[in-house]
Amino acid sequence: MTPTALVGRDAELAALLGAVATQPSVVLVAGEAGVGKSRLVRELLHRPEVAPLRTLGGFCQPLREPFPYGAVLDALRTAGPCLGHARLSPVTGVLRPLVPELADHLPEPPARPDDPRHERHHLFRAVREVLSALGPALLVVEDLHWADDGCRHLLRFLMSDPPPNLTTLVTYRREDAPGGMPLGAAYRPPPGVASVVVELGPLDVAGTRALATAILGADAVPAERLHERTAGLPFVIEEVLRDPDRHLRDAVAVPALLRDAMAERLDRLPVVARRVAQAAAVLGVPADEALLAGVGAVAPERVRAALTHALRGGVLREAGEARYGFRHALAQQAVYDTLTGPERRRLHLRALRALDAGTPRPFMQLAEHSRRAGLRHDWLRHGEAAADRALEVGDPSTATTLYRDLLAEAPLTPADVDRLAVKLGQVARGGIDQHDPRATLERLLDDHRLSTAARGEVRLNLGFLLIRQFGGVRHGREVIELAIAELGERPDLAMRARAVLGQPFVGAVPLAEHERWLREVDRFVAGCADDAVRYALLANQLGSWVCVGDRAAAAELDRLPDTSTDVATRRHLARLHCNLADACALVGHFDLARDSLDRGLRLTVGAGVPFTAGTGQSTRVHLDWYAGNWGSLAERCAGLLAEYRELLPVASEVHLVLGCLAVARGDWDAAERHLAETGVRSVDNSITPVALGGFAALTRLALERGAVERACAEADRGLALARRKGVWAWLGELAPAAVDAFRAAGRVADAERLVGELAAGLADRDAPLAHVALKVCRALLAVPPTGDATVPPPARHHEHAAALPTARHHEHATTPPAARHHEHAAALLADARQAADDLGLRYWSAGLAERAALVDLARGCGSAVAELGRVADRFDALGASRDAARCRHRVREEGVVTPSRRGRRGYGNALSPREQDVARLLTRGRTNREIADVLFLSPRTVEQHVARVLRKLGVASRADLLA
Repeated sequence: MTPTALVGRDAELAALLGAVATQPSVVLVAGEAGVGKSRLVRELLHRPEVAPLRTLGGFCQPLREPFPYGAVLDALRTAGPCLGHARLSPVTGVLRPLVPELADHLPEPPARPDDPRHERHHLFRAVREVLSALGPALLVVEDLHWADDGCRHLLRFLMSDPPPNLTTLVTYRREDAPGGMPLGAAYRPPPGVASVVVELGPLDVAGTRALATAILGADAVPAERLHERTAGLPFVIEEVLRDPDRHLRDAVAVPALLRDAMAERLDRLPVVARRVAQAAAVLGVPADEALLAGVGAVAPERVRAALTHALRGGVLREAGEARYGFRHALAQQAVYDTLTGPERRRLHLRALRALDAGTPRPFMQLAEHSRRAGLRHDWLRHGEAAADRALEVGDPSTATTLYRDLLAEAPLTPADVDRLAVKLGQVARGGIDQHDPRATLERLLDDHRLSTAARGEVRLNLGFLLIRQFGGVRHGREVIELAIAELGERPDLAMRARAVLGQPFVGAVPLAEHERWLREVDRFVAGCADDAVRYALLANQLGSWVCVGDRAAAAELDRLPDTSTDVATRRHLARLHCNLADACALVGHFDLARDSLDRGLRLTVGAGVPFTAGTGQSTRVHLDWYAGNWGSLAERCAGLLAEYRELLPVASEVHLVLGCLAVARGDWDAAERHLAETGVRSVDNSITPVALGGFAALTRLALERGAVERACAEADRGLALARRKGVWAWLGELAPAAVDAFRAAGRVADAERLVGELAAGLADRDAPLAHVALKVCRALLAVPPTGDATVPPPARHHEHAAALPTARHHEHATTPPAARHHEHAAALLADARQAADDLGLRYWSAGLAERAALVDLARGCGSAVAELGRVADRFDALGASRDAARCRHRVREEGVVTPSRRGRRGYGNALSPREQDVARLLTRGRTNREIADVLFLSPRTVEQHVARVLRKLGVASRADLLA
């Protein structure tokens, strides 16, 4: 046979070469096992275009030991000679103990920071700086679906902010990657970074024929049958073609076909070489000569010759640095399948003995060999040790899988079941993988071996999982209440259950019921001397009290420690600060929220609590929404949504932020889609403040679209939830939107009733955001009907404009009483705007400035039109293109042309800001008429903008833009 050719991958190879030639760049190569990902990468590395690059390669292994960042750090081991005399900053010293091969080229390690988040960030920065110092470089990480969480996070960091001279290429099997996403989220490269995603599929019949011809040198086999027999997988095709007459003769499945091919190849090897190959198949990961000799029972003096035969026979390949393994997992499995049951067991026992003598002990491999050798008790011992170790190094997903597998298959005593079930519940509660642990915990509740106390803890952890899932809140509360009765011997856990039931933001249960649980926990905490238990309870209690505007909770904050050397306590403190940040954000204590969030996220690093980290990140994007930091907000939200899409508290809040952004930008379809996921359609299974925010945004959306009746319906539904819940501190968004809707529908009495209820509900509450909302509502009610400052919906803006007296008409029409009403409304709006500015609410402030300008316009202020133009610029600066367009439309109706601060300069082939707005709506599939409605433009003007957008983007039609 001739060397394997690359066939049918010209377009894919060209895409890779293009990315490499345009640094910085990222390349993702996806495909099933045997489809040729590694072969494509190998071809790329041998191309002359890649020769100037320094290439670094790392591989993820299926039986990896818990070692965060392993594949990337392995890739750096060969980089020393390339660093030369590069001047590296002190931060790169953190790599010295992790990559000893680079020690001579790195400065001394810096002092270890107190903040674990900073420590991880130092490591990420160090890797980035070393890669940058290598000059033009190509980092290749293969089989990313087997990577640890730390490695994925490091690669996301590198690929989100790559050095200017780096290409990062990763390969993975989508079906084996967590959630189908190798980096744990919907990765989106930043502007200026070339990005290529290559999806490799099996070869078609023509490709199969071309590959066979390239290998055999002639068209010697029937391509249709070969394609049918091999499913078009290049690796299997190559193996089959080593003996095509035999392997194409009978109808045999692809795995069996490959097994037979490998069996024949083994038969041609000397006995000792065959033993070495079989040992490699049993080990499952690349191994050195000594380990292969020990497992294969080959004398040390004969192992080198045996390896040479296996390498020349195409059975094994060198995997780097004197380690040997198989070219592909399919080949490894095929050789493994040639062994009989007794032979496998004997080899696994040898592997177990050889590995058990090593330091450090590879618990993952020990567990697997124990299981396959039938040593169930050893499997339990090693598997549990591997899971515990994974937790220690911050790899909860591996720990969850191991605990779950042990509970499902290992021979367990009742004490074993209790211990493993509790551990699984604890790690699952802090993780993000919800459904598999849930199913295991539900099965465990029916296990007769489980003790009552352990059953109560398992049920409690199941309840914790349920209340974080879409549609699971009500059932989760019921499960937690049942757990309390089973936790009589564990009062600390029973109190944690009560603390969760006391969290007022979960579901539609009235506040009075939550307060009953909260007061019971408060009494317990007052007499609790155990710091770990106390902080575990305070992690829920403080946020619960703060989020309803309770003033007494603040007294506890000054007594909290910054951190702890105890990992469990640090986890509780991380949760406490993140929960507190979320509570402060809900009520409008934004500075305290940011401070608490920074503390909480620092504490999550290395603590193995991705759920807590996720809630912190969703709080962060909500804070950025309020502050008007919208630059990359949509992209960050999309990443969070992909990573935490199953977690109700995180995903619903992110959907709310995305929905609000869509309303501000006039993207109605996206707004409807996101806001439907905020809990508004199932309030009993919602995060209540998020659902109230969803109702508020839906109310504003309906008003913008001229659907006043629907706006009132959404407001009524939101207010029904608020009245049922009894927490008026959460009406910061909904109350002004509802007043707007009621006034537009002529329901002034309902608006006045709402303002009265809000004032009474906030009388003794510490809720700055809701107090600002109360000022806004009073200002809106004060605006006279003839000077209505309600922002008009698009379908009625001409009608509304006609109802508003212009500055020219107002000089003659306004009577003194009306003038006094306008002045009063203007004063209240100014006061509300100042309150919004004090809280840093940039979008609120711009909206109130618009309303004030409309009131001024109605009472004849000569500066009102110019002020509307300035407000439009403020909206533009935020990215609120719909709001900006509405203001400019009102200015045009007054017959005034006010240039935008965005300028009138020529943009050449770049899109102008207005063209960017049009392009964004085009990519959503909007028609010219719909774009005109959103941006307050004439269809003719939109038509001109569309033509310029298509020309500048180099596409012939709208269909090409959407392709």
